[in-house]
Amino acid sequence: MKEFIINSPLDMHLHLRDDDMLKLVAPLTSNYFSGALIMPNLLPPITTKEALFKYKQKINEACEGDDFKPHLTIFFQVDYTYEFLKNIQDEIIAVKLYPFGVTTNSETGVSSMDVEVLRPTLESMSKLGIPLCVHGETKGFVMDREKEFLPIYESLAINFPDLKIIMEHISSKESIKLFKKYDNLYATITIHHLLLTLDDLAGGMLNPYVFCKPIVKRPDDRQALLELALSAHPKVMFGSDSAPHPKNAKECHHGAAGVFTAPIVLQILTQLFEEYEKLDNLNAFVSLNAQRNYNLKVKNKTIKLVKKDFTIPASYKYKKEEVVPMFSGKTIPWSIEKN
Repeated sequence: MKEFIINSPLDMHLHLRDDDMLKLVAPLTSNYFSGALIMPNLLPPITTKEALFKYKQKINEACEGDDFKPHLTIFFQVDYTYEFLKNIQDEIIAVKLYPFGVTTNSETGVSSMDVEVLRPTLESMSKLGIPLCVHGETKGFVMDREKEFLPIYESLAINFPDLKIIMEHISSKESIKLFKKYDNLYATITIHHLLLTLDDLAGGMLNPYVFCKPIVKRPDDRQALLELALSAHPKVMFGSDSAPHPKNAKECHHGAAGVFTAPIVLQILTQLFEEYEKLDNLNAFVSLNAQRNYNLKVKNKTIKLVKKDFTIPASYKYKKEEVVPMFSGKTIPWSIEKN
């Protein structure tokens, strides 16, 4: 195959950060995606309508001229009222729950995952039909954090059967088993969890540019994720979890967790699905499933990929910000044809 068309691609888990970093990374998604679900874990996190509007304006200004829709979220709080959520409902696509301290800028996350503590907000969300996106990890042993969170997912699914719950960036075979058990559990999968294992991170020389949370895991976990994504299961969606950090925050003794993939995900997904002879399923994985699961109406945006070598830049820069992408300097066989 010499070319492939993706219609209205959607990234259902994206970090755009703020200020100059936002101006650097936002166009790298908006140029090639119809829309994206934007994370709210800024400093301070987005918890009010005013903050939401301000952030949306910044995103739109950074993406000026692109046919791109940012789907915003707010940061989960246990005391959101029904009235507040109803008032903000038309401005958000979901509410994002972070357990306390499990990832970047989650220091104001939820400190107790007791269902009764969460019930007031979750019941209001259920009544209003607002989905819940969850970073599902504990603070236990790093390889087991997602698995340890699964009983919480199960409790949420049972106690709030009308609530659409998205298990973000699943990374283990155990998560897939639970995801399939409950109709109201959905999932996103990243490109790095489809390609990498712990060996790629720390099997030889330490590679800080594939250090993420949840951490990449075992070969059998990767294989299970691959099978799920390649089948384009109707409840699974692509979410890059592209998470930019400055180069100096990755190459240091306390390197930040996050993999920056936004400029290369469509090319690599095309390569991956072609390799497994599943290109017929790629549009569902990267667009159609999200449209259906989130009841989205999207403007048509056609992205043409061509079989032409593309060398991934060493870094992307804007003013004083510099971000290194996954696989920097590597040549891949698919390119996006410029309009």
